[in-house]
Amino acid sequence: MKILVINGPNLNLLKFRNPDYYGNNDLPSIESTLRNRFPEIEFEFFQSPDESSIVNKINNTIDFDGLLINPGGYSHTSVAIRDALEICKLPKVEVHLSNIQSRETFRKVSLTAAVCDGYISGFKTLSYLLGVYALIDLLKK
Repeated sequence: MKILVINGPNLNLLKFRNPDYYGNNDLPSIESTLRNRFPEIEFEFFQSPDESSIVNKINNTIDFDGLLINPGGYSHTSVAIRDALEICKLPKVEVHLSNIQSRETFRKVSLTAAVCDGYISGFKTLSYLLGVYALIDLLKK
Protein backbone atom coordinates (compact mmCIF):
# COMPACT_ATOMS: atom_id res chain seq x y z
CA MET A 1 0.00 0.00 0.00
CA LYS A 2 1.35 3.40 -0.99
CA ILE A 3 -0.01 6.64 0.47
CA LEU A 4 0.82 10.17 -0.58
CA VAL A 5 0.78 12.73 2.23
CA ILE A 6 0.52 16.34 1.06
CA ASN A 7 1.06 19.28 3.40
CA GLY A 8 0.31 22.84 2.40
CA PRO A 9 1.76 26.21 3.36
CA ASN A 10 3.36 26.91 6.73
CA LEU A 11 3.22 23.31 7.90
CA ASN A 12 7.01 23.21 7.55
CA LEU A 13 7.06 25.93 10.26
CA LEU A 14 5.05 24.16 12.96
CA LYS A 15 7.72 24.71 15.60
CA PHE A 16 7.05 28.47 15.29
CA ARG A 17 3.26 28.20 15.46
CA ASN A 18 0.89 28.18 18.42
CA PRO A 19 1.25 24.78 20.13
CA ASP A 20 -2.26 25.11 21.59
CA TYR A 21 -3.58 24.76 18.03
CA TYR A 22 -0.91 22.69 16.33
CA GLY A 23 0.77 20.66 19.08
CA ASN A 24 4.47 20.35 19.79
CA ASN A 25 5.53 18.19 16.85
CA ASP A 26 7.16 19.41 13.69
CA LEU A 27 6.53 17.96 10.23
CA PRO A 28 9.53 15.55 10.28
CA SER A 29 8.35 14.09 13.60
CA ILE A 30 4.81 13.63 12.22
CA GLU A 31 6.31 11.82 9.21
CA SER A 32 8.41 9.64 11.52
CA THR A 33 5.35 8.83 13.64
CA LEU A 34 3.44 7.66 10.56
CA ARG A 35 6.33 5.53 9.31
CA ASN A 36 6.81 3.94 12.74
CA ARG A 37 3.10 3.30 13.34
CA PHE A 38 2.50 1.91 9.85
CA PRO A 39 5.69 0.11 8.72
CA GLU A 40 3.70 -1.89 6.15
CA ILE A 41 2.76 1.28 4.28
CA GLU A 42 5.03 3.08 1.85
CA PHE A 43 4.62 6.81 2.40
CA GLU A 44 5.67 9.67 0.21
CA PHE A 45 5.62 13.06 1.88
CA PHE A 46 5.26 16.35 0.01
CA GLN A 47 5.08 19.85 1.44
CA SER A 48 4.77 23.09 -0.49
CA PRO A 49 3.59 26.64 0.05
CA ASP A 50 2.90 26.81 -3.69
CA GLU A 51 -0.68 26.14 -4.79
CA SER A 52 0.25 25.05 -8.30
CA SER A 53 2.80 22.55 -6.99
CA ILE A 54 0.13 20.99 -4.79
CA VAL A 55 -2.31 20.83 -7.73
CA ASN A 56 0.37 19.19 -9.89
CA LYS A 57 1.15 16.65 -7.17
CA ILE A 58 -2.54 15.74 -6.82
CA ASN A 59 -2.84 15.43 -10.60
CA ASN A 60 0.06 12.94 -10.66
CA THR A 61 -1.11 10.35 -8.14
CA ILE A 62 -1.27 7.39 -10.51
CA ASP A 63 1.28 5.39 -8.48
CA PHE A 64 -0.56 5.77 -5.17
CA ASP A 65 -3.37 3.91 -3.45
CA GLY A 66 -4.57 6.74 -1.21
CA LEU A 67 -4.10 10.42 -0.46
CA LEU A 68 -3.88 12.14 2.92
CA ILE A 69 -3.89 15.93 2.64
CA ASN A 70 -3.51 18.84 5.00
CA PRO A 71 -4.00 21.79 2.66
CA GLY A 72 -3.41 24.25 5.52
CA GLY A 73 -4.88 27.65 4.74
CA TYR A 74 -5.61 26.58 1.17
CA SER A 75 -8.48 24.47 2.45
CA HIS A 76 -10.41 27.72 2.97
CA THR A 77 -9.42 29.49 -0.26
CA SER A 78 -8.27 27.22 -3.07
CA VAL A 79 -10.78 26.31 -5.72
CA ALA A 80 -7.86 24.95 -7.79
CA ILE A 81 -6.85 22.43 -5.12
CA ARG A 82 -10.51 21.57 -4.57
CA ASP A 83 -10.95 20.86 -8.28
CA ALA A 84 -7.78 18.75 -8.41
CA LEU A 85 -9.04 16.71 -5.45
CA GLU A 86 -12.42 16.27 -7.11
CA ILE A 87 -10.74 14.94 -10.26
CA CYS A 88 -8.49 12.59 -8.25
CA LYS A 89 -10.20 9.21 -7.96
CA LEU A 90 -8.09 7.88 -5.09
CA PRO A 91 -9.56 7.48 -1.63
CA LYS A 92 -8.63 10.73 0.11
CA VAL A 93 -8.86 12.12 3.62
CA GLU A 94 -8.28 15.72 4.66
CA VAL A 95 -6.65 16.32 8.04
CA HIS A 96 -5.98 19.37 10.18
CA LEU A 97 -3.92 19.60 13.33
CA SER A 98 -6.14 22.27 14.87
CA ASN A 99 -9.88 22.12 15.40
CA ILE A 100 -10.92 24.38 12.56
CA GLN A 101 -14.47 24.63 13.94
CA SER A 102 -13.18 26.32 17.10
CA ARG A 103 -11.08 28.87 15.23
CA GLU A 104 -11.78 32.11 13.38
CA THR A 105 -14.93 32.26 11.26
CA PHE A 106 -13.00 32.23 7.97
CA ARG A 107 -11.38 28.90 8.92
CA LYS A 108 -14.69 27.11 9.53
CA VAL A 109 -15.37 26.55 5.83
CA SER A 110 -13.24 24.02 3.99
CA LEU A 111 -13.66 24.07 0.23
CA THR A 112 -11.45 21.00 -0.09
CA ALA A 113 -13.02 18.71 2.52
CA ALA A 114 -16.24 18.47 0.51
CA VAL A 115 -14.48 16.52 -2.26
CA CYS A 116 -12.59 14.18 0.08
CA ASP A 117 -14.04 10.98 1.53
CA GLY A 118 -13.88 12.61 4.95
CA TYR A 119 -11.93 14.98 7.13
CA ILE A 120 -10.45 14.91 10.60
CA SER A 121 -9.46 17.98 12.59
CA GLY A 122 -8.46 19.01 16.06
CA PHE A 123 -6.38 16.07 17.22
CA LYS A 124 -2.95 17.50 16.40
CA THR A 125 -0.61 14.67 15.29
CA LEU A 126 -3.34 12.12 16.01
CA SER A 127 -5.33 13.66 13.13
CA TYR A 128 -2.75 12.22 10.72
CA LEU A 129 -2.84 8.79 12.37
CA LEU A 130 -6.63 8.72 12.29
CA GLY A 131 -6.52 9.80 8.65
CA VAL A 132 -4.29 6.86 7.75
CA TYR A 133 -6.59 4.46 9.63
CA ALA A 134 -9.52 5.87 7.64
CA LEU A 135 -7.62 5.40 4.36
CA ILE A 136 -6.75 1.82 5.24
CA ASP A 137 -10.43 1.12 5.89
CA LEU A 138 -11.47 2.81 2.63
CA LEU A 139 -8.89 0.81 0.67
CA LYS A 140 -10.08 -2.50 2.15
CA LYS A 141 -13.61 -1.92 0.82
